[in-house]
Amino acid sequence: MVQLNKITTEQKILSLGRILQNLREEDNVDALIEKTVSFFQEYFQYSLIWVALYDRLNHILFGKGGITPGNETKVLQQRLVLSPGDLLEQVTIEQRPLGVADLRLETRAEEWQELAEKHNLKGTVILPIRYRDCCLGIVLMASERWGYLLSSEIKVMLMTILGELGTILYHHEVDLFHKQTKHPDEPLLELLQSLPNLNDFEQRLEAVVHTTHDFISPSRTNIYWFERKGNYFWQRKRNQGKKLGLNALNKHGIPAQTQINAREFNDFYYTLSGGHMIFIGDGKSSLNSYSTTKLLKQLQARSLLAAPIIWQKELLGFLAVENKEPRIWAEAEQNFIRGAAGLISLNTPVDSMENTIQQVKEHARITTGMLQGIYQEQDIQDIQKIFSDAASTILGRLDANRFLVLQLNSERDCYQILYQGQRKNQRILPVNITFEALREVDRQLLEYQKLAVGIENLEEDLCLFNWRTILLSQGVRSLLIANCTPNRFPNTLLIVTTDINRYWSNLEKELIQAVSRQIGTIVRQWQLNESNQQKQHFLDSLGKSLRILGKTQHIPTLDEELKETLEKTGMEQIASFLNAPLVLLLSWMPGEEIAKITPGVVLNNKFAISQDAIVKRKREVLIELALANEGMLSLSIDKLPGETKKWLHGSHIAELLIMTLDTGGKGEPSGVLVIADEPGRQWSRLSLDAVSILIQQLAWSRRQQQITQLLTAKAETLEQLNWYKHRRLEESHRTVAALLAQIKELGITGDELTHMRYQQLLHQLEQTTASVNRAIAQEQWELMFAPEKIPMASILKRSLERIDSLLKQQKLWIGVHGLGKQFEENSPPETKTENYQSSPQSLIVAGDTIKIELAIYEILLAVCYRSITNGRIDIWCRPINEKHLEVSITDNGRIEEGLLEELEGNNLSDILVPSETKCPPGLHLQICKKLIQQLGGELHFYQLADSRLVSRLVLPLATKD
Repeated sequence: MVQLNKITTEQKILSLGRILQNLREEDNVDALIEKTVSFFQEYFQYSLIWVALYDRLNHILFGKGGITPGNETKVLQQRLVLSPGDLLEQVTIEQRPLGVADLRLETRAEEWQELAEKHNLKGTVILPIRYRDCCLGIVLMASERWGYLLSSEIKVMLMTILGELGTILYHHEVDLFHKQTKHPDEPLLELLQSLPNLNDFEQRLEAVVHTTHDFISPSRTNIYWFERKGNYFWQRKRNQGKKLGLNALNKHGIPAQTQINAREFNDFYYTLSGGHMIFIGDGKSSLNSYSTTKLLKQLQARSLLAAPIIWQKELLGFLAVENKEPRIWAEAEQNFIRGAAGLISLNTPVDSMENTIQQVKEHARITTGMLQGIYQEQDIQDIQKIFSDAASTILGRLDANRFLVLQLNSERDCYQILYQGQRKNQRILPVNITFEALREVDRQLLEYQKLAVGIENLEEDLCLFNWRTILLSQGVRSLLIANCTPNRFPNTLLIVTTDINRYWSNLEKELIQAVSRQIGTIVRQWQLNESNQQKQHFLDSLGKSLRILGKTQHIPTLDEELKETLEKTGMEQIASFLNAPLVLLLSWMPGEEIAKITPGVVLNNKFAISQDAIVKRKREVLIELALANEGMLSLSIDKLPGETKKWLHGSHIAELLIMTLDTGGKGEPSGVLVIADEPGRQWSRLSLDAVSILIQQLAWSRRQQQITQLLTAKAETLEQLNWYKHRRLEESHRTVAALLAQIKELGITGDELTHMRYQQLLHQLEQTTASVNRAIAQEQWELMFAPEKIPMASILKRSLERIDSLLKQQKLWIGVHGLGKQFEENSPPETKTENYQSSPQSLIVAGDTIKIELAIYEILLAVCYRSITNGRIDIWCRPINEKHLEVSITDNGRIEEGLLEELEGNNLSDILVPSETKCPPGLHLQICKKLIQQLGGELHFYQLADSRLVSRLVLPLATKD
């Protein structure tokens, strides 16, 4: 164990206070180390004392002083590179004291083993010199005694002294760092004060270069200026030599000074344009590795620091410092060069401002000239003249080659050339050239960009990527493009192009954007005029089509050839309006399974179809899609199956429009109109709306034709039938009347009973003949209703007599309830009306007896036919109130569900579609229902919960007076 030299406690305290005071008053590091070593040598029994400071950046200990047994000072000044596992490295990292019992045997301190063996050094302690968490150095002390334990008193003294030493060394290091750190504010302030005193801009540039070179001390300091037309940077000023003129050319015709081509160093150029600094140092770079290597090779440098010179958001050039050796650029150096470049921007020549003012006036003159055309009525020739004047001025002002105005064709989803202007030596672009729709990223850029978008190098810029091929093929290398309707979808675009790569200034972008707005207004006004003309054309076409379709209203009958001609005429109007090469109609009559193909317009063989093909209505995809969709449906031929392509096989058929011929309501579709065109065709909303109206009118026209044809045919048939039956009835009446006359002349002899029977039959025959005579005379072409009164019992009796043979044939049981006392105990079916008590004698109905009787007969006849063998039929009679009688006929037969719905009017069928009420027995029951309603009664058909069918007849009762 190491002991203190024998001194009193009071002396220890005084010595400690004295050394601490000396350390605080000392400013020199070497003196601090010397005083510390002297104190340790005086008060501690160590033969070797070594004090070293720690270089944190390089991980090195370098000796600052101490004592050795043989006064070997070379050992004390040694520099030790710390390695993992070394004792000294462990102390610097962990910042804790470390002891070694025998230094001679410690392999982790090889640097001291030889000295330890030579002077028999054993017990060793290694103490860190630190401030907070920062290690500033170490103290190594060794003695000839074995062991390293220290008393508490010694530990306190060592820690106190080393703690104070660490604090002083840390503050000294901080002060030294501040003294060595460069402060850019002072030289920048001096430069700012001196620049206004210099006469011209070149002198100011020289002052900036000189001050920058002095502050940063690089190998070279340069100012590069940007040449927009050539798209390169040229060296305008350097710290050695005089100004380098732009026109100083060598024997090869190339500027003698160093040039940096913006095209070759894209990332370098765009980084500066964005206002960012370029730094290339020791292993670090703000550029990619390829550009870094290539740029340093061209500049013949190993390090570079460049700051952009920007004025009014335009890159004028950059200030650069270069070093021949790798260098890490300090933050102060970066700040200084950024500030110096800003001072150059502030001192931009006044003549540049005057030139800018002149350009602004020129721009205003251009836009003012275009404004005059906005307030005039324009046709396409007027617009071409306005655009031609603007193109001539813009191309001359910007030294460009082409001036293009593109308009979006929404029907084909591509941009077409609305106007093109070019220099005399430029060839005109093909008229049919088109540009596909913009990518989403380009559309958003043009929609929301406040200035025109500049593309300096079309081959490398990703903007307008899908237009690159077609533009490059036309010799375009750089361009300005602007949306003529800012903040809206870019329907109209203005493009100005050049055949070389070039930089576009903000002033030029503002000019193109202003011109594009005027062009957008002019084109918008022209489009409104065109839209009005299109609408007028639509109205004329619609009126013409309606007049043609209206001809069908004045034709009493339509043969198939005339009807097909009118359909083709309607399709020709649709094709003309849409400029469509193919229009056809798939049509069918109600109930038909095969659709007929009627071609309206077939431009050529590229849109050929198979007219004779068999198209099954329920299996054709086109028909299914059209019926499932309301309104117009657009689809591609690629989505259709092979069965459809067999008859729709034209090589240029790509885009389709389909729509059903549907009149709405209860009318069923009678066809599907198909419109076809080439790939990429799209249709405007106005065109689709117009064609929808034409198709609907065609549907109504065809429906009217079909209904007229159907009703005309039925009317002709009924007229013939009525004429035939009427003449047969007249002939039968004439014959029966003649026979009656002959019978009366002859007379019949015999007994009185036979004569009486003869008279009765003769009277009945005369009544029948009189009834037939009334029908012949009064009801030849319309029904007449005779007001009569007759008991209900008589009507039922005669009606049952008519169906007696049918009842017996089918073995049907029939019961009549409510006309006699024997039936009073039976109850009628459930009804919602009141039950009035009345005698059978009071059930006298009012109306035309024969017509009521025939209606009841028809109802009973239908009941018998639908009843099963051995079935039961019940007739319930009862007064509902004082004015109406209810007759309900129930049976257990079977009836079509659709017939019940149609008889009750719940399912109104299309007149053109076959239904249950268009043929017996539904037709006869429907006639009876209408007949009873004309007589002031009601007739209903429905089914009870127990499946019984009810035919409910309501008839008016005769009044007592």
